[in-house]
Amino acid sequence: MKRFFQPVQKDGSFKKPNLSSSSPTPAVNGETKTPAVVVEDEENNKSQKKEPTKFLTWNANSFLLRVKNNWPEFTKFIDDIDPDVIAIQEVRMPAAGAKGAPKNPRELKDDNNSSREEKLIITRALSGPTFRKYDVWWSLSDTKYAGTALFVKKCFPPKKVSFNLDTSVSKHEADGRVIIAEFESFRIMNTYVPNNGWKDEENAFQRRRKWDKRMKEFVLQSTDKPLIWCGDLNVSHEEIDVSHPDFFRTAKLNGYIPPNKEDCGQPGFTLSERKRFGSILKEGKLIDAYRYLHKEKDMERGFSWCGNPIGKHRGKKMRIDYHLVSEKLKDKIVKCEMHGQGIELEGFYGSDHCPVTLELAETTVDAC
Repeated sequence: MKRFFQPVQKDGSFKKPNLSSSSPTPAVNGETKTPAVVVEDEENNKSQKKEPTKFLTWNANSFLLRVKNNWPEFTKFIDDIDPDVIAIQEVRMPAAGAKGAPKNPRELKDDNNSSREEKLIITRALSGPTFRKYDVWWSLSDTKYAGTALFVKKCFPPKKVSFNLDTSVSKHEADGRVIIAEFESFRIMNTYVPNNGWKDEENAFQRRRKWDKRMKEFVLQSTDKPLIWCGDLNVSHEEIDVSHPDFFRTAKLNGYIPPNKEDCGQPGFTLSERKRFGSILKEGKLIDAYRYLHKEKDMERGFSWCGNPIGKHRGKKMRIDYHLVSEKLKDKIVKCEMHGQGIELEGFYGSDHCPVTLELAETTVDAC
């Protein structure tokens, strides 16, 4: 989400995490993957699951900063939750490719000293015991903006991975906003949805309307198998999904009032966005897994994004990070939880978004 009031840490000074020095190996077709290391505990405790059932989504608000500043706490959290799939948004690492040259959004940039150092920090972090059991796919922007990553446990290799809402093309979505992994019985889509913005300009309202139209078309056309759609969807569907509805409904930037009343208010809580989102859910037969299990408003743990603890936005919260599942998976929903709480952003691990997890009922078969 666009944080007009959220100060962003600089990538300058930091304390490097105490991490393994081994680096990931390059994968085929330009996809960066972590080393194929066999962990003894995994060998002794093989899962009987056929496919992933535990999913985590998190807008990291700069994956590099989280590695630099919050890695021990976050990796402990991952160890405790043990997700099969981890979907990350706002990676904010530039794609590989020299200035003026074509970019490779599947690879981290490493053509100058600073980018090589940053890539080394990331690859060392992913070589540690927590993340080396995952393969990783990147979809990156040309600059330190947006971008997504998808981590999948090595014992659950997807049948196919794509990076565009038009699955017939091989190119990545602009700014690396989509990764889709297909498994035998379902597909999962990780998205970082464009922010609606404040003004009716080409790069704001219209961009979001076009995105919502394309997303609706994708969902309606992808009916051959169930869908899990997760990520920062940059919309709070109902009033129950924001802490202070009146505050967000009347929010303005520099006094600007859009000509269309349905575009007024905080980006992510305008009536036009909420209506379009509701239409995608209804016509696409998608279930909001968190709201399916949690019917009542929870002011402490019911939101995934929180404003700066200092200033007028203190305590103002929104639920804009989701796990949406096809109706066919509704009866398999076991848990869907927010893992952050409080005004001081406990459990946010340095971001302004907290991780959100989904657990589905298992189908047990041969060990993987």
